[in-house]
Amino acid sequence: MFNNIRYDIDSIKKRDPAARNSFEIFMLYAGLHAVIWYRISRFFYKHKLYFLARFCSQSGRFFTGIEIHPGAQIGRGLFIDHGSGVVIGETTIIGENCTIYQGVTLGGTGKDKGKRHPTLGDNVLVGSGAKILGPFRVGDNARIAANAVVLDEVPDNSTAVGAPARIVRRNGVRVCADMDQIHIQDPVAQELCKLQVRIDKLTEELKKMKEEGKNEDI
Repeated sequence: MFNNIRYDIDSIKKRDPAARNSFEIFMLYAGLHAVIWYRISRFFYKHKLYFLARFCSQSGRFFTGIEIHPGAQIGRGLFIDHGSGVVIGETTIIGENCTIYQGVTLGGTGKDKGKRHPTLGDNVLVGSGAKILGPFRVGDNARIAANAVVLDEVPDNSTAVGAPARIVRRNGVRVCADMDQIHIQDPVAQELCKLQVRIDKLTEELKKMKEEGKNEDI
């Protein structure tokens, strides 16, 4: 566990430009404290001391504002930046060297048993406020934009934005030309617009048919 903590500190130092030294990270970074609480609770969880495991995880939540279920499986180098409001569910799996910002939820979509939370590959970045819900995989080196709602699998080396999220970049190539995360077109409004165009076209055709019918009667 201590080797993992040392690795976590070094990983934070490399990725956070505001980090000045290891002592500051160890004493002041709530994200690191949450991971330490998690590793303690995980020890009890693996030894089937479930009450102690949940007691430690809830204590960590009280002190850090970050909730990590002891059943989650987390690799080395997780960096929870700022961290307040982060929730990581019981069957979540997180690879190595991932970065998670504040307000992120790695959750399920119901009360099903078994695997019901997402799996994050290595080097995944999840932007602030993003929600990843369901038992699917987010691939290695993937990027999830702030406030995205991810409900389906994200391939390796991809970027997902929007609610619901869509893939806009894969292997460094744009899938969609528009990277604007603010003025995203509403898919429901687009479909309604298409239906309105279709209705107008049918109305015009019906009008022509009536006019042709009147001309034939004359």
